[in-house]
Amino acid sequence: MIKIKDRTGKTLTFKEVLQKAIDRIKAILLEFKVYLLHLAGKVPCHEFRRFVYRLSGIKIGKGSVIHMYARFYNPKNIEIGEDTIIGEFAVLDGRAKLKIGNHVDIASQVMIYNAEHDINDPNFSPSFGEVIIEDYVFIGPRAIILPGVKIGKGAVVAAGAVVTKDVPPYAIVGGVPAKIIGERKIKKLNYKIGRAMWFR
Repeated sequence: MIKIKDRTGKTLTFKEVLQKAIDRIKAILLEFKVYLLHLAGKVPCHEFRRFVYRLSGIKIGKGSVIHMYARFYNPKNIEIGEDTIIGEFAVLDGRAKLKIGNHVDIASQVMIYNAEHDINDPNFSPSFGEVIIEDYVFIGPRAIILPGVKIGKGAVVAAGAVVTKDVPPYAIVGGVPAKIIGERKIKKLNYKIGRAMWFR
């Protein structure tokens, strides 16, 4: 009888082998789905992309748009509120819950992750942490949001910042790792983001 071992060297039972095979097939199907979303992201039509993204399981509120070339990881855990704009080449990770509020402005090339590898685990296993971005947040270009972070209402993340811990409401953060560098003066926010540019 052939013994099958996992990557740690543990001998697997038939049931475990079968489960691993099923998990692998599911992973391949998800990878194909994500690839189709990547292709849809190249179409210069907001309505078409929004339709495809919603079909894939992403919850997108009224008036919200995702500009071209966005990348997703497991779209079913991504929720976007109303009147929110996400810029070109954004990365939205749905391997754990990702909730983006209303009237949020996320600039181009922002990367939001909710999964990472545990560098202190002997098997380099993944770890997950939900990311919550509350209403009226602005995230500048090329900022990176890491797993387990909550960004409070009205907060501002400066361009190129790497956010590794929670950001209080109305705080302005910047740097690597991001630290509080100021505070938003206006606390009663009620603006609308406005119309997204065509063909983007």
